Amino acid sequence: MSIKPYQLFSGHLKQLFGVRVHKISVDAGFGCPNRAGGRSGPGCLFCDPDGSGAVGIEGQRSITEQLGQGREVMTRKYKAGKFMAYFQPFSNTLAPVEKLRALYDEALAADDVVGLAIGTRPDCLPDEVLDLLAEYHAKTYFWLELGLQSRHDRTLDWLKRGHDYATFLATYRAAKERGLRVCVHVILGLPGESRADMLATADALAELEVDGVKLHLLHVLRNTPLGELYGQGKVEVLDQESYVALVADVIEQLHPETLIHRLTGDGPRDQLLAPLWSLNKWQVLNAIDAELARRGTRQGDRFKS
Repeated sequence: MSIKPYQLFSGHLKQLFGVRVHKISVDAGFGCPNRAGGRSGPGCLFCDPDGSGAVGIEGQRSITEQLGQGREVMTRKYKAGKFMAYFQPFSNTLAPVEKLRALYDEALAADDVVGLAIGTRPDCLPDEVLDLLAEYHAKTYFWLELGLQSRHDRTLDWLKRGHDYATFLATYRAAKERGLRVCVHVILGLPGESRADMLATADALAELEVDGVKLHLLHVLRNTPLGELYGQGKVEVLDQESYVALVADVIEQLHPETLIHRLTGDGPRDQLLAPLWSLNKWQVLNAIDAELARRGTRQGDRFKS
């Protein structure tokens, strides 16, 4: 049982491997089907031109070089002993199977890499790619990270996601049929969604008993369509108190064994327009813990079995 009132992914990794394990994000040069298969074009409203999560990644280097550089940083800053290669920016399954295999194998061959995490979209996982991922699940520690953002089609349409909830659900079930661990990404604070809407998304995750979840606060970044709407006064963002309460609600609703990979995020300081309070990540995390302590609740207390 976690010493936190929720199941932290980092604690799970340390228990499994016996040392501190950190992800190293790598950019393998993939595009996105929502950008015509490339890297140009607006994509989703919230996504920055370089792809979500691309800050600090030197994509012009090889996978081996990126992992070597990341290993030095993670060892020095966090005393990490082992690492996972995290294919993060854009859609990391958008390529022929043999190209994917070569890139994933290169990552696994790097020193002290004990597993893979592959970030992608629900509309980017044909059967042959899912079969490939199942091979990696069988031979290493593996996670599929799948972007959902919301279970509401009207929100997905507004975000210009390019897929609906039914597509996510079909892909998720196909992944689970192959035994894959799946971490689902969702965003809290999306325009047009009420508290009830966001908790309905949490209910969907609970009903699926997802293996893992990443909760993202909606960040408004410069040079994005969302940033333009924010500048026009057409988009509002959550305040810290509202976000903290929502996260506590979601934690209470999740399955008790779902691993929580993330509770908030800290957008790049030089690109973030709002909410600026999110830059103090530890303050937000501490506030979430304090809110659960105030309530006297923990993960799964409101899970509907």
